[in-house]
Amino acid sequence: MATLLVLSGGHPYEEEPFDELIHALGDWDVTHLVHPEAEQAVAAGAADSADALLFYDMGGYEFADGKVSARAPSKAYREAIMRRFASGKGAVAMHHALAGWAEWPEWHQMLGGRFLYQPGEFRGQKVPDSGYRHDVVYEAEVVLDHPVTRGVPAQFDLVDELYLAQVNESDITPLIRARHDFAAENFYSAASAVAGQMFSNDGWDHPPGSNCVGWVRQVQDAPLVYLQFGDGPATYRDPSVRKLLSNALAFTGGNP
Repeated sequence: MATLLVLSGGHPYEEEPFDELIHALGDWDVTHLVHPEAEQAVAAGAADSADALLFYDMGGYEFADGKVSARAPSKAYREAIMRRFASGKGAVAMHHALAGWAEWPEWHQMLGGRFLYQPGEFRGQKVPDSGYRHDVVYEAEVVLDHPVTRGVPAQFDLVDELYLAQVNESDITPLIRARHDFAAENFYSAASAVAGQMFSNDGWDHPPGSNCVGWVRQVQDAPLVYLQFGDGPATYRDPSVRKLLSNALAFTGGNP
């Protein structure tokens, strides 16, 4: 049986519904690891042997006293991830993985985007902290016929969290777009949330962002698929989201 390695941790989520999701995505032998164990296991070679790899993690952060600190993953972890892509094995990343490993720039180059908890840099340019908005009612639209989108309705409705974040559309192939206005007034500041002011955009400014919520790009010799869906159980249960994840795992990791 083909193997699926799932990495999580660093961001809260509802464990039982997520566990049900990852065991419903195909005929995979699933191993689910949570940070810090996940980082240690990958560094020791766990990602080398897995047929498919799913990132649902947000590694490298510590939130305390209204502040956030970040660190890069270990050298062995970084080398293991790069080694996987160089070998021709791909991966799928979802939701808050876009924010992970803030001190590992290559991670965001691989993803093609970045969610920032504090003002920082993306592709050598200074950028503001990113925006978030929970429970957004929107329509997702498939914009490319691709193995990841096969069998998915051309449009489907979701209630999920959206991000106003950095997405480099010149480096990605868009698969799905959200029919939503990605403007600052429709989102809340991540830096304000860290400081204890949830659901606030007072004094925060962010340029309009990309409405692309699903894409694919090539990393060395392998594909990487990013899907922004996945804030909670309602999204985990959505049949279109499940089909996209199942397709993406098959596309990047072989067909189990």
